[in-house]
Amino acid sequence: MTNRAKNSNRETWLTDIYLIVFLMMVSGLALGMAATQTHYLMINVTFLAVTICLILFTYFWGVITGLLLNLAFMFAQILIVIYVSQTHADTVAWGLLFWLVLPLLLSISFYGMTAHLRKLQADNVKLRQDLIERGAFDESTNLRTTVSFIEDTAVFTETNRRFDLPVTTMIIRIRYFQEMRSMISDSQLSVLLQLVSETIKGAMRTNDITYLLDRANPTWGVLLFTDADGAEIAGKRIKEKFDKALLDSDNLATLEVRLMVGVASWDAEKMKNPYDLMNAGIKETEYDV
Repeated sequence: MTNRAKNSNRETWLTDIYLIVFLMMVSGLALGMAATQTHYLMINVTFLAVTICLILFTYFWGVITGLLLNLAFMFAQILIVIYVSQTHADTVAWGLLFWLVLPLLLSISFYGMTAHLRKLQADNVKLRQDLIERGAFDESTNLRTTVSFIEDTAVFTETNRRFDLPVTTMIIRIRYFQEMRSMISDSQLSVLLQLVSETIKGAMRTNDITYLLDRANPTWGVLLFTDADGAEIAGKRIKEKFDKALLDSDNLATLEVRLMVGVASWDAEKMKNPYDLMNAGIKETEYDV
C-alpha cells in the first residue's frame, strides 16, 4: 500500500472516530437536558445556545481559540452554580455538572472530525490534479485521454494475443469542425464536447472504454472487444443517439453538427504498437461520408 493510500485510510478512520465521539456527546447532552429540564429549563436552553456558538467558534477560529472560550464558559458556569446554590439554599445544582465537560468535548470532536475530513478532501483534490497533470483524465469531460488509450490498448492487444479475442477501436470526430469552430462560442463548444462525450458513454457497454484523444480537433476513441461489424453497429447507434440529443439541446439545436465514425481492428501482422491502431481508426473517419 502506498503512503498516500495509508494516509487516506488513516484520515478516514480518524474522521469516523471523531464522528462517533461527537454523536455520543450529543446523545449525552440530550439525556442531560432531558433529566434536568424540570428545574433548569432556561439555563439549559441558554447553555445549549452557548455550546453551539462554541462549536462554531472552534470550527472557524481554530482549536486554541475554542479551548480558551470553553475554559471561559466553564468559569462562567461555576459562578452560575455558586449563585444558584446561594440564592436557593435548599438546592445544589449538581444536575448542571454535565455542562462543564460536554461543550468542550463537543467542540473538540467536531473540530477533529471536520479537520480530518478537510484533509481527505484535500488529498482527493490533489489526486485528481495529479491524474490530470499526468494526462490520464480530461478535466472537463472526465474521460481518459491518449495516455490512457495507449496504455489500455497494450492490455487489450495482449488479451487478443492470449485468448484470440477481437480488439477494435472506434474513432469519432465532428465533421467540418474547423469550419464550425469560428461560428460557435466557447460555451457552446464546452456543451458540445460534453454532449458528444455523454452520448458515446451512454451508447456503449459497461466494459467498453471511452477516451477523449484530442481537444483541439475533438476526437474520441473507444476500445471494444468485438469485431469491425459489431463496432459499426455501435457507431450507428452513437450517431442516432447524438442526433436526438442535439435536437433536445437548447444551446446546440440550431447547429448543424454531424459525427464521423472510423472503425479499425487490431491486426498483429500489420500493426506494431497502439498508435498504429489509433491512426488506422482516424484514417477510417475520412471514408465515413
